[in-house]
Amino acid sequence: MNTGRTDLVSPVFSLSTPADAYSPATVISEPDESSEKDDEPTTTAANPFNFTTQQYSATLSPAKPDINVGKRRGHKYKHSSVSHQIFIEPAPRAPLQLPASLPVPTRNEVQHSMTSNQKARLAWCFCHFLIAAYVQWSASGSLAMTALSRLLFFDAAGAIACVLVETMGNFEVWKRSSVKHPFGLERLDVLVGFGLAVFIGFMGLDVLSHGIQHSLENLGSHVAHSPHAHRRISAGSVDVAALLAIVVTLISALVLKNHARIGKAMRIEFISCWGAVLSNPSHLITLSCSTLLLLLPLLSIQAYHWFDAAMSFFIAVAMIGLGVRLGTSLSSILLMSYSAPAGSASIKDVISEIETDKSVSAVQDAKFWQVHYGLCMANLTLRYRAGDYGFDLAKTRERITSLVRNRLGGGYGSGGLKWEVSVQLISERD
Repeated sequence: MNTGRTDLVSPVFSLSTPADAYSPATVISEPDESSEKDDEPTTTAANPFNFTTQQYSATLSPAKPDINVGKRRGHKYKHSSVSHQIFIEPAPRAPLQLPASLPVPTRNEVQHSMTSNQKARLAWCFCHFLIAAYVQWSASGSLAMTALSRLLFFDAAGAIACVLVETMGNFEVWKRSSVKHPFGLERLDVLVGFGLAVFIGFMGLDVLSHGIQHSLENLGSHVAHSPHAHRRISAGSVDVAALLAIVVTLISALVLKNHARIGKAMRIEFISCWGAVLSNPSHLITLSCSTLLLLLPLLSIQAYHWFDAAMSFFIAVAMIGLGVRLGTSLSSILLMSYSAPAGSASIKDVISEIETDKSVSAVQDAKFWQVHYGLCMANLTLRYRAGDYGFDLAKTRERITSLVRNRLGGGYGSGGLKWEVSVQLISERD
């Protein structure tokens, strides 16, 4: 009989293994607080599951940085065999031949790029301004000479614009196309011409208002606050001013080709056959007025005042008409439109002729516009029947392009406007 003391075995539940919550664990407790407790073994029930006890910590672990921030979340199987049948890579496209932008020259670069001929022409433009200032200074007794000085100032400004345009042609950015400037900087020439049109129009209004004020200031019993009756100008002053105006206008027209592009933009039909100088309305007004002023000293005092007033009124009206006509023509260019000149084929005639082509079934869209003084563009969208036997797209494009250039540009070698034509053909099926 064993006299030793043995504790009873009691079932307990283990908190460290939640999956084995109902499995009893046998624990043999120590009999007493004697020295024999070290010799008695402590046994634990075998656990069929290999669980590891982990200690819970109340401190929060540091958050891990998200390494996928900013990355594209797209198709994960792009390079799979199935993806190659769904996501087709675009065909490689040739890079554009146009540069993104071209350097714009500074004032020092423009000055250093000028040739000796261009510098001489610029010096002549300043002489033109000096002659206009002299005519203005000597016109204290004639309102017609005052109006003539305004015309000379307009011609001098146009001459400087011609020299600057020719100088800017030394740089690539002026004529070469780029992404930033698709047509270069040649449209600035049109903008400068529009500014000159506004200038000559306001100068005409100034001369007209001055003449009306002068004719009304001494009428009736009203005494003007600042009466300034114009005295008769001497014959020598009139002759010198008129002859200088004629000489400087001819030199600028023949040597500098002054207002050549402006004259083409205005396209006045009834003076187009009067030669290179007189076909330009600006030169025609200046030369005719300067010639008529030579008759001013030959008239009597009463006839002098009437003739001077009539001449000033005629010059003012001509300046206003010139400004309105020039501004209208150049504004249509700035607004990207086109108006066919008189005597040439109209846009409707060209479209009607395109529709009669055997390869074209209809004209879906047609846009015509002028870029600057020397370039126009035509964008055509045409429909054709795909079932036509022997239809050649390349020959059709070439035929339509040749038709537009010959009808609107005057043909090859005619010196007319250059036309860039783009033709888009759309198949039309039954």
